[in-house]
Amino acid sequence: MKYKSIWADLRGVSFRQGWLDAGGIRTRFLASGEDQSKPVLLLLHGTGGHAEAYARNLGPHGEHFRTYAIDMLGHGWTDKPDRPMEISAYVDHIRALLDALGAKRAHISGESLGGWVAARFALDHPDRIDRLVLNTTGGSTANPEVMKRLKELTARAAEDPSWEFIKARLEWLMHDKGHVNEDLIATRQAIYSSPGAGDAMKRALILQEMETRVRNLLKDDEWTRISAETLVLWTTHDPTNPPAEGRRLATLIPRAKFLMMENCGHWPQFEDAETFNTAQIAFLRGEPSNWRSEEKPTCS
Repeated sequence: MKYKSIWADLRGVSFRQGWLDAGGIRTRFLASGEDQSKPVLLLLHGTGGHAEAYARNLGPHGEHFRTYAIDMLGHGWTDKPDRPMEISAYVDHIRALLDALGAKRAHISGESLGGWVAARFALDHPDRIDRLVLNTTGGSTANPEVMKRLKELTARAAEDPSWEFIKARLEWLMHDKGHVNEDLIATRQAIYSSPGAGDAMKRALILQEMETRVRNLLKDDEWTRISAETLVLWTTHDPTNPPAEGRRLATLIPRAKFLMMENCGHWPQFEDAETFNTAQIAFLRGEPSNWRSEEKPTCS
């Protein structure tokens, strides 16, 4: 059987790990693509995630962009300040990160929570974003059952970072559970076992509390004010929202395209990296693509 690991994903990839001071927050990143003339691309993970969510995307994107997959505020090996982790806190961190990189503008691709943050950033700082990718994004709905499941799985893994609980949390993300390899489990287990990680996850999970979530959601009229060219990317087996929600968002955002990826769950960039990389790179470069998209999909 072919051995699967993060290191196997990064084999042959020119990349580096580092830390930046982003407004006083020591921020960890994985980066590929050193040419300063290339446009900057930020890759933002979901709740409880970390930069390794993009291990299969760094190399291909680094050929075209100065690509940074980061550990977001309060996540991974980035600082975990004792403050409410509402969307504005993440947005402030991204703005400070761009300042630290010396980047006036950037492409931003966000998955789940990362998409929610990216969408709000695009609204609050339209002058600092080029193209936007919303990958099974959060920020538009408050489904009590999904919120409860995500909170239970994440809290259990953070409170007791055993192999079994971490594995169950990662498997929730995937349609094909076989993508959850031992190296990915061990990486997340190390993060969740680190000092302060449990308390940080409790702060992050306030977005799964109904009152807090609702006041952070983007209202329909706010989605219509996103001016960046946007790719709304969804999957056939996303556990957080059906494809109809992705199509609905793409109808609201004025300059949006919609892409459906087959046989993937909440991490399409990991489950089907080849399709994801091809589609996202073509979109970000403004190139014709050979994937089927809906310029203005019809909601079902």
